[in-house]
Parts: sequence; C-alpha cells; structure tokens
Amino acid sequence: MITQKAILSLYDVTKKKPGLPEITKGYWNTFYCQNRVFTVEGRVYGKYCKNRFCTLCCANRKADIINRYLPVIKTWEKPHLVTLTVKAVSFKRLKPVMQCMIKAFRAIVETYRKRHQRGKGIKLVGIRSLESNFNSIEKWYNPHLHCVVANEAMADILVNEWLRRSKEGWTSYKSQDIKPVFNNLSAIIEVVKYGSKIFTEPDLKKKSKLKGEVKIFAAALNNIFHAMKGLRIFERFGFDLSNQPKQEISPACVVQDYREWVFNSEYSDWIDTENGHCLTNYQPPDELLNLLETQIDIDLE
Repeated sequence: MITQKAILSLYDVTKKKPGLPEITKGYWNTFYCQNRVFTVEGRVYGKYCKNRFCTLCCANRKADIINRYLPVIKTWEKPHLVTLTVKAVSFKRLKPVMQCMIKAFRAIVETYRKRHQRGKGIKLVGIRSLESNFNSIEKWYNPHLHCVVANEAMADILVNEWLRRSKEGWTSYKSQDIKPVFNNLSAIIEVVKYGSKIFTEPDLKKKSKLKGEVKIFAAALNNIFHAMKGLRIFERFGFDLSNQPKQEISPACVVQDYREWVFNSEYSDWIDTENGHCLTNYQPPDELLNLLETQIDIDLE
C-alpha cells in the first residue's frame, strides 16, 4: 500500500521533470511488486522487483545484510559507529559529490591496507553505506556515509583522514560523529537504511509525536534515486565473510490446489480472484491514510 502510493507520486514527478527512462521503468516494476500472489499449503508466493526504492524489497535486503554481517560485528571487541559528512549541496551537485565521497573513502581504506601489509599500521575493518537526507526548507541535500568499524582507533583514523583529505570549506570537525556501539543490531540497521527510505509504519508513529507536519517529499526522493543510480550503496572493507551455508531451494512442482490474490488499493489488501475474500484483513491507521492521501509533495518549488 505504501509502496504503490509512493511510486505513483514518483511517476507524477517524472512526468513533470523527465529523467532517466530506466528509473521510470523501474518505478513501474516496483508498482507491480507482489501485486499478484498465490497461496499454496499455507505459504505465499509472488514476484519481487528488487529495486532500492521498493519498501518491501529494501526490507528484505536489509534483513539479508543483517543476517550475514551481524555475527561478524559481534566478534569485534569495541565497535564504533561513524558518520562522515560534507556540506549540503543542490541536486545538480549531489551525484558528483557522492562519487567523490565514495572515491575518497576507498582511498583511505586502501592506504591503510597497504600500510598494514608493510607492517606500519592497523588495517581498517568495517562496513559502510551511503545515504542522503533532504532539507525541505533550504531545498538542499545532505549526503553522508555511515560506518561501523571494529574499534575507536579506526573511527578516529576515518574522521581525521576524512577531514585531512577534504577540500577546504567542505567539511568541519563538529559535523562528523563517532559513537561507541552498545547495541550491535541498532548500529547495523543504521548503516543499512539503503539510501533514503520512504518510511515504515513505526517511523510514522515516532514522527507523529513530534511537532510539525509529516510529509513525503516525492520530488526530492526522485532526485536522490537518480543521483544514486549506478553507485554502490553498501560495502564491507578490511574483511571477508566466512563461507555461509547456501539456502536450500525446494524443487519446482506442479500444483492444482492454489488460490490467486490481486492487491486492491481500495481495500488495502489482496483479494481472492474467485470469491472476493481478503487475504490479511489489514486495517491501516488513520494517520497513515492521511499521510498517503494528503501529505505527499511532488513539487520542490
């Protein structure tokens, strides 16, 4: 329900401001993600779009990353969460600035990897992700990197090298952040937000306690998705994952007794194509319906 409403708004943005055709095509693929599902013997089967702007597929991808990397982070004695930022930029500067940030970060990691090989220092070990926030008042974008590293010394190195290698006026020490990790799961979730999430229902409940109006800025989201096209959002550095057991895939089989369901936005549920029954009987909260119907902004002007 959330994804389809957001995608329709993103598509309206592309009609007003045409961009990359593959992005527009991706929006429609996401609109139909899990739109038609089948139930067999208590299980649900459907087709995923696997796009980074899909609420459902991003949740699946986040869960996969957590399952693979959380056991590694638990082995680190004193992990730290690091946020590396630069000054806010306009949309036209967003992609090149993101490219420079990723290039600079990889250069830092590579420098310390080579020093470690020569026995002259520690190797940086951690995970990092790229994200961008949007300031709806100033109409600026704030790209930044979230990292979890194995200890405080690595965190200090990242911040000091980030400031040293940045052009004058692009960074400041007070805008960078280092925090010890007390909850490994919360830290990894912070890193794997995946670019710029739309929101989830718990987010809505959290924001509803704050003063001011809650809005989804579809035009800004579209700009961020365009800027991140082709960029690597998440990556590890300084370590390899151990060989993990492959998930067993059940062999395909022909079934006769199944039910087909199609999502109906009017009911916010999947409807049985034969008898009209609802699959989940989900009742969306009023604040969520209000947000989706009245608080999506498709114009930055």
